[in-house]
Amino acid sequence: MAPIKKDAEDTKKEAKLTPEQSAALILDYLRKQNRPYSATDISTNLKNRVTKAAAAKLLKDMHERKEIEGRAAGKQIDEADEASLEQLQQMDTETARLREETVALKAEEKELQKALRGSASQVPLSGLKASIAALEHDKAEMMARLAKLTSGSVRPIGVEEREGIGREHRVWRKAAAARKRIRGELWGVMAGAIEREKWEETKEGLGLEF
Repeated sequence: MAPIKKDAEDTKKEAKLTPEQSAALILDYLRKQNRPYSATDISTNLKNRVTKAAAAKLLKDMHERKEIEGRAAGKQIDEADEASLEQLQQMDTETARLREETVALKAEEKELQKALRGSASQVPLSGLKASIAALEHDKAEMMARLAKLTSGSVRPIGVEEREGIGREHRVWRKAAAARKRIRGELWGVMAGAIEREKWEETKEGLGLEF
């Protein structure tokens, strides 16, 4: 007996579904079954007309559009809990570090305040007032000299006069050096004839300076 030919519709492969058709097929299946299914179960029950990966993506999209209800699997919830615990541990570590830094900063602030009080006690208020008064006096003298110089009453020194003063100064400086040398030589002679205990008295009496 010759084999019976199958109808063309039986031998022809089913056309591939579009994403919209796959979503409609899944939604219709869920409404008819009226119970939750995973992407794997849906793909298997629909005889792989929708792949597992496509079913997972479509379920996620429909859940975001609030077309279906869904909940996370137990494993995913556990992972979320573990992540939350890890974050809490990190927060505890950061909190402890900040507390230690706060304690260190407070101690440093205390030392600085102590040093500041010590510095203030070392310089009495009366000393500060005296220093201010001295500075004010110096300022007044400088302002008076400046006013005199800028008033025009001071005659400027010419180049020739300044050079003459310089020459005269050099002459007197040489004379002073010669006199100092002579005083030293004379004192050397006198010191040999005077007792050491009377050296200072003799110098003061003669007006000698070295």
